[in-house]
Amino acid sequence: MSGSGAAPGPGSGSSPAACRFAHYFVLCGIDADSGLEPDELAGENFDQSPLRRTFKSKVLAHYPENIEWNPFDQDAVNMLCMPKGLSFRTQTDNKDPQFHSFIITREDGSRTYGFVLTFYEEVTSKQICTAMQTLYQMHNAEHYSSVYASSSCSMDSLASSIDEGDTTSLLKLQRYNSYDISRDTLYVSKSICLITPLPFMQACKKFLIQLYRAVTSQQPPPLPLESYIHNILYEVPLPPPGRSLKFYGVYEPVICQRPGPNELPLSDYPLREAFELLGLENLVQVFTCVLLEMQILLYSQDYQRLMTVAEGITTLLFPFQWQHVYVPILPASLLHFLDAPVPYLMGLQSKEGTDRSKLELPQEANLCFVDIDNHFIELPEEFPQFPNKVDFIQELSEVLLQFGIPPEGSLHGSESATKLKNLVLKDLVNDKKNGNVSTNNISMYELLKGNETIARLQALAKRTGVTVEKMDLSATLSEKEKDLKLQCEEAELRDYQLNVQLREVFANRFTQMFADYEAFVIQTAQDMESWLTNREQMQNFDKASFLSDQPEPYLPFLSRFIETQMFATFIDNKIMSQWEEKDSLLRVFDSRIEKIRLYNVRAPTLRTSIYQKCSTLKEAAQSIEQRLMKMDHTAIHPHLLDMKIGQGKYEQGFFPKLQSDVLATGPTNNNRWVSRSATAQRRKDRLRQHSEHIGLDNDLREKYMQEARSLGKNLRQPKLSDLSPAVIAQTNCKFVEGLLKECRMKTKRMLVEKMGHEAVELGHGEANITGLEENTLIASLCDLLERIWSHGLQIKQGKSALWSHLIQFQDREEKQEHLAESPVALGPERRKSDSGVMLPTLRVSLIQDMRHIQNMSEIKTDVGRARAWIRLSLEKKLLSQHLKQLLSNQLLTKKLYKRYAFLRCEEEREQFLYHLLSLNAVDYFCFTSVFTTIMIPYRSVIIPIKKLSNAIITSNPWICVSGELGDTGVMQIPKNLLEMTFECQNLGKLTTVQIGHDNSGLLAKWLVDCVMVRNEITGHTYRFPCGRWLGKGVDDGSLERILIGELMTSVADEDLVKQCRTPPQQKSPTSARRLSITSLTGKTTKPNAGQIQEGIGEAVNNIVKHFHKPEKERGSLTVLLCGENGLVVALEQVFHHGFKSARIFHKNVFIWDFIEKAVAYFETTDQILDNEDDVLIQKSCCKTFCHYVNAINTAPRNIGKDGKFQILVCLGTRDRLLPQWIPLLAECPAITRMYEESALLRDRMTVNSLIRILQTIQDFTIVLEGSLIKGVDV
Repeated sequence: MSGSGAAPGPGSGSSPAACRFAHYFVLCGIDADSGLEPDELAGENFDQSPLRRTFKSKVLAHYPENIEWNPFDQDAVNMLCMPKGLSFRTQTDNKDPQFHSFIITREDGSRTYGFVLTFYEEVTSKQICTAMQTLYQMHNAEHYSSVYASSSCSMDSLASSIDEGDTTSLLKLQRYNSYDISRDTLYVSKSICLITPLPFMQACKKFLIQLYRAVTSQQPPPLPLESYIHNILYEVPLPPPGRSLKFYGVYEPVICQRPGPNELPLSDYPLREAFELLGLENLVQVFTCVLLEMQILLYSQDYQRLMTVAEGITTLLFPFQWQHVYVPILPASLLHFLDAPVPYLMGLQSKEGTDRSKLELPQEANLCFVDIDNHFIELPEEFPQFPNKVDFIQELSEVLLQFGIPPEGSLHGSESATKLKNLVLKDLVNDKKNGNVSTNNISMYELLKGNETIARLQALAKRTGVTVEKMDLSATLSEKEKDLKLQCEEAELRDYQLNVQLREVFANRFTQMFADYEAFVIQTAQDMESWLTNREQMQNFDKASFLSDQPEPYLPFLSRFIETQMFATFIDNKIMSQWEEKDSLLRVFDSRIEKIRLYNVRAPTLRTSIYQKCSTLKEAAQSIEQRLMKMDHTAIHPHLLDMKIGQGKYEQGFFPKLQSDVLATGPTNNNRWVSRSATAQRRKDRLRQHSEHIGLDNDLREKYMQEARSLGKNLRQPKLSDLSPAVIAQTNCKFVEGLLKECRMKTKRMLVEKMGHEAVELGHGEANITGLEENTLIASLCDLLERIWSHGLQIKQGKSALWSHLIQFQDREEKQEHLAESPVALGPERRKSDSGVMLPTLRVSLIQDMRHIQNMSEIKTDVGRARAWIRLSLEKKLLSQHLKQLLSNQLLTKKLYKRYAFLRCEEEREQFLYHLLSLNAVDYFCFTSVFTTIMIPYRSVIIPIKKLSNAIITSNPWICVSGELGDTGVMQIPKNLLEMTFECQNLGKLTTVQIGHDNSGLLAKWLVDCVMVRNEITGHTYRFPCGRWLGKGVDDGSLERILIGELMTSVADEDLVKQCRTPPQQKSPTSARRLSITSLTGKTTKPNAGQIQEGIGEAVNNIVKHFHKPEKERGSLTVLLCGENGLVVALEQVFHHGFKSARIFHKNVFIWDFIEKAVAYFETTDQILDNEDDVLIQKSCCKTFCHYVNAINTAPRNIGKDGKFQILVCLGTRDRLLPQWIPLLAECPAITRMYEESALLRDRMTVNSLIRILQTIQDFTIVLEGSLIKGVDV
């Protein structure tokens, strides 16, 4: 923004004002007519002595009256010129002038800068002095009475209550902290202020200080003050981009410069100070918080420090811009802004003697608190580090050290530097013998030299009584002054150079990080109109692809950063640039990327995480130096105005009453630069208007830009001026609307991303969400909920508003539970399976979920607990229901929240819960996958098929549950108790269950339908289908089986009714399939050859797809190998095709029998082949095949024949041997005995295509789950 200045509005036309250096000159102070008005809004207490209280200030004058495109906002300017209101002093107090600056951000985001010098002036109004005396008498009387009334009240406490140290003697106290009209002189603060379109801080500061010197100096200034003010308002132009300008103050010239169109935009605040105040490490951390759009609160006693840090950090954001509330100086009367449930960057003035703990902040879950004066910052939790932070800090500290600044910062350095400058000024002011005379005369002499009009010269000479003899000044003095001047100029030049070098280092980081951002911008719209209309629905940046290209260590930061408003706006500007002139920041950034491309011809170097230092430091510093050494433009000198005689009389120490008629308007035609450049300016204005989207005739576009640019851009800048309750209420309404809209956008984004992802798993479309991105979206949902819960809080308790609400709800509920066992929302009574064994239903209980979180010792803070609770509720699909229950206790909500709070707006609240409800459409594992080390209780149930199985078994069963994060180890199941609970460290998503028994006793055989396992915290229930016998001499003789899990969809109440009527469909055909092959032949139709080949293709295809996904998103490989449509099942079907499995002599024949026959044949025969090489290859293949089969047979496990085949396929896939084994088996003689003529394995073509398909998975590294191959040693 600061690069282009505040945009001229529609009305500016050819008005020269658009390129004037300053827009307004303002004077603020005490209004003698209205007298002393206490400033209630500033919230001062009346215990303080009257001199320490704050009183209302007024804008006493401002020139010109108004500029149409930058209307004068009286309330805002008054509030920011004197944020604390008026302050009084007596002759005993310190009365140094104070400089500070401020910024007014208008609703469209454009900015105006203000620069203020506040000094003390003697109060001449008798009325005000008497008023102050009266206030003191009342104040003292009150304190006497309170002291004498309570004898116990010690004098100390009285003294400290008047915050004047521990003076014990009342008299001393009275004298020190009092005002006596006969004895004391009363002074009151007054401010002079320049309001400018661009932040030329140094130049404005110099100009104001010279004005102040003119007021306090013993000699009157060379010209009336009106001349200088008129000159800077109407005759000094803005320097054109890339040029420097010299204009004249009262005593000496002032120089300013402006960066060229391809340089970093203007920034005049010394970054040196920001780095000294915070220290390098802290500054980088705060900078990261700003990039991630957290809430940043700066805290300092000094307004200028707040401004320096805020402007410094936002300057470093290039090419991005802060898009949210930006109030670097928050006036005392606007403290309610801290309630804003949106990201903000605000500065708060700390009062002397108050520490951080006394500060009541409405929300801290997402707050970065920066205590500037104490060199201390508090960061939010879950905070990602800036990429390459260590190298980055190293590079910055090298730059700082070159300029002699310690990277750890030096609070005192900056202090002493400013004190020194003040002393220099004071010396010049107080040097009564010659100081002021000399400067006056020297500047006078320059003025005389520079001005053409002889008449004016004579008038001047007459008026000031200058005679040329006086110019014979002692050389030594002017030498001394020159040195001093040079030192000042040198220090300034170094500040400028340091500024630009530090900014280059920051800019270089972004140029490296986003060097190829353009490749990921999605440009779908044909024209601007259609883009603006559909902006909300459109994805404009391919986030997933961008992230997949980035180095791993960058991801935690980048995945969050590309979700911010500032990044979205940056990309919007990029898309808009195809139809409009490019945004200035974007233009500079793009040209830098071009430059990098030219240097790095090989593009891949852009993507390494190797740190690349900034190479443009020298050039950047040189261009500034050149501009400052050689002036491009000099403004017209101040000159006498056509003033009424006898007015504007000089009176030392008092700022004169200015003649408004001469200051109200600018010169008509004597202004050379205006007339010369009017047409060029007109053309520029038009262009600038075009590029800034301000004053566009196209209403529609304006409306959509407002919509598109933010979640309610009207939240960007609350109005500073009008503070009526109605306006505060309206602001809160806007906040509520904005929060609701943000909630809608976030839930929609989470749904779209996740739905897209799940659609891919089902084989539609392309996935575009990474585990990382999902985590980012959930983290931002947590932030949003915290902001909603802290909007309109009555009293703040703890750092997390949501958690403290939950705790209070829990307390109330638990009390009621004691009084009467309250009915809790129960799910269906029991979940029955067809066999009648049941998994007891989990209670749906908000309190229970809180207890789970409270029991997690890993989480140490309230903010962390709230986040964990949100994740858990989201995973259980209960977030909306829980929050509804929480808010159903209206008494509690009323007690905790003000009337305007979001949570008390009925309609918005309902919509909000509805948006959250939509998240139930997708499955999240955001709790399980984040808290990987916690202990979790599980419950398992084994469901036998009662019709065919024994009612009682005598053997001892056991079970082992495995998940993505580990397994339980073998656990014995109490005999004939089919249900058990156990606790172990989080297993993650469950994948397999091994189940078996020791075959002891008479009734050892067991027919198991399935095993169910449930995570008792998240409620996720997994079903592991079996449908086979466990026992010797039945089925395939297996005593243990490996079952593959599937997550059960949770049963909604409606569906339960349906479920009771018909037995649930078995999702996995495994049991049916396996039964059909063995004991229950003929029940299902066998697949034909075409279907079998299709099945193989699909199984292999799924494995290939699995490995093409980013690692964090891959599902379970075990399911792809052994699950219902997995590779093992597909190969089983190939081997079963045409297999003579009818009962030969009443004995079942299995594929494993065929494999063992083949092994016997390979071990006894040496085949004869023509080619020696082939023999060797085939021999080694036979050898490994036999080795693997024997290893499986001799493993110390009681696995059945089908289980052994499964292990063989898994090992063959892992070790890339399957394609070599298939032809061996197809050519083995046993095949003719055991397979029909038409079998797939006896068809040459089919076998060859099967081999080709299996070869496609040889490129991947397959890691098998331990439970699949436990005990098999190959």
